[in-house]
Amino acid sequence: MNGMLAIAPARQGRPDFQDLLRHWRGERRMSQLGLATEAGISARHLCFLEKGRSQPSREMVVLLAQVLDIPLAGQNALLVAAGFAPLFHETGLDAPELSNVQQALDAMLAQQEPFPALVVDEGWEVRQRNTAAGRILGALRPYYDVPETLAHNAMHAMCHPGGMRRFMPNWAEFVAAYLQVLHREATQGLSHAAAQLREALLRYPDMPAAFSAPAVDHPMAPMQLRIGRHDLSFFVTLTTFAMPRDITLQQIKIECFFPADAATAALARRLAAEPNLSLFD
Repeated sequence: MNGMLAIAPARQGRPDFQDLLRHWRGERRMSQLGLATEAGISARHLCFLEKGRSQPSREMVVLLAQVLDIPLAGQNALLVAAGFAPLFHETGLDAPELSNVQQALDAMLAQQEPFPALVVDEGWEVRQRNTAAGRILGALRPYYDVPETLAHNAMHAMCHPGGMRRFMPNWAEFVAAYLQVLHREATQGLSHAAAQLREALLRYPDMPAAFSAPAVDHPMAPMQLRIGRHDLSFFVTLTTFAMPRDITLQQIKIECFFPADAATAALARRLAAEPNLSLFD
């Protein structure tokens, strides 16, 4: 996922260090003086770095990246632009060195039963799901009219006209609130994939114009589902790893669906206890 290299403008090919540094300072809305003060360096030295008149040391690149709270992939891009090797790895979840992480993900998914839980990556592709997600959310899949390449993406599944829309009575309210996650990741430069995904979603027909702008105050709405004769309501939490040192781990989110009312909780438990029961019965 080297898309972070493309976030900032470049004259030709790979962005220059000074271009990336100015870009991230602008993203964080910091003045040169503010950044220099936070980093404990002179404003003059920072000015020289941004103009390409001084070459940063590896330690200086890391310091500025940390002060600017740049995502790990972006920190790698900044290091490469300054002529240094990347510092952070991007390890596959199935790699042996992440076996403990995979065990933790499995435990969190199992703990969420009998309610749905998903593991999604930077671009909201579903990487794992628990059994409850298959029973409840997966029950809708046979009724999707969504290209297979998009059907495994949590955001596309909700926003595509042939996806979950028809099963969500409060679709506009829920999606408006949910898109705030993408807006935050995109506008704060946290994820290049989120910015691309947001633009793709906003191109769908009948997406309200208000969806295209971040909301100052937009409380999270529950996700309401009407499946057959059943009405379900879930509120959703997103969990991330604290202090990750790997790009993959920084981008992973665990999406948990908790019942918003007693009827939903009871139905979810009944579905788990009666394997032959269908939501469309």
